[in-house]
Amino acid sequence: MVNTKNKSVIFMKRPDDYPIVGEHFVLQHTDLVAELEEGDILTRNLYLSLDPYLRGRMDGIEGAYVPCFHIGNPINGYGMGEVIQSKNSKYPVGSLVFGVITWELFSLIPPSFNNLIILPNAIRESKVPLSWYLGALGMTGLTAYGSLKLFANLKPGETIFVSAAMGAVGHLVGQMAKRQGLRVVGSAGTDEKVKVLLEELNFDAAFNYKTGNILQSLQKACPEGIDIYYDNVGGEQLEAALEVLKQHGRVVVSGMIDDYNRVTPYHIKNLVLIFQKRIKIEGFVCLDFEKEIWPEFTADVTKWLLEGDIVCKEEVTEGLENAPSVFVNNLKGKNLGKGVIKIADL
Repeated sequence: MVNTKNKSVIFMKRPDDYPIVGEHFVLQHTDLVAELEEGDILTRNLYLSLDPYLRGRMDGIEGAYVPCFHIGNPINGYGMGEVIQSKNSKYPVGSLVFGVITWELFSLIPPSFNNLIILPNAIRESKVPLSWYLGALGMTGLTAYGSLKLFANLKPGETIFVSAAMGAVGHLVGQMAKRQGLRVVGSAGTDEKVKVLLEELNFDAAFNYKTGNILQSLQKACPEGIDIYYDNVGGEQLEAALEVLKQHGRVVVSGMIDDYNRVTPYHIKNLVLIFQKRIKIEGFVCLDFEKEIWPEFTADVTKWLLEGDIVCKEEVTEGLENAPSVFVNNLKGKNLGKGVIKIADL
């Protein structure tokens, strides 16, 4: 029997621009009273991952690669929890689980949604912070690792340009490419972020895309052109990258956050360069290769983190009630690395 006070973040209205706290999502206090049925589990949620793709789920577009949010229901996304009651032999009480969970203190999860990954019990004593399993060792890290391995065809000595390079995915992409011998150039939205890229993450060059002409800044940073563009934003930076890419350049498209909150999308004016330069553009969703490379990814990235080869930059904010405002700030580029909400201690 479950009988506890609960709090949930409820999706209230579809936004046209940036979501507004109190209008598009609200915090709701409820009583969770239920009897677990066969196959059910109850989780105490520990951490939430604040990912830009969640903004696309607010638009109400059915048939996308992930389901849209429905008005009046709690928001859900990647997170970590602990099983505290179970009528499912696959998930014993005490299991640490990772996957899609609801933005709430406690979640009653039926068997139809039991696709959570059970994390090794050893991570309770690990030197790695639990929050990293939502960042460098979670879907964010898998996105960076898998896309570079499967689509970028990295070669030592090449130049890669990473947009949103201080974002959750971008800062890992740059470091992973750097350790494979590439020249790494990044863009960011503040001088502070540019400084971190150069001084802490060892990027070869970086620029503030908000304070100058993007194309000119990229040409100055890459006078001989770029071989690979890792696109997290789309829009004007994709347009500039197409100009600077070499013949047979590659573009790996992880996201297009620049368009997520635009009423009118940015219209790229030089798409003709794709065939003129024989540019290969490939988009992906990390769910496509999650199971294929998860063990390899976990082993490699854990080793790199513990040995200091790469750094996980994150901003952990405590309190479920702060999830909406921190999420919106992340969409606006105010985060320095991965945005995570801590709900409770293990």
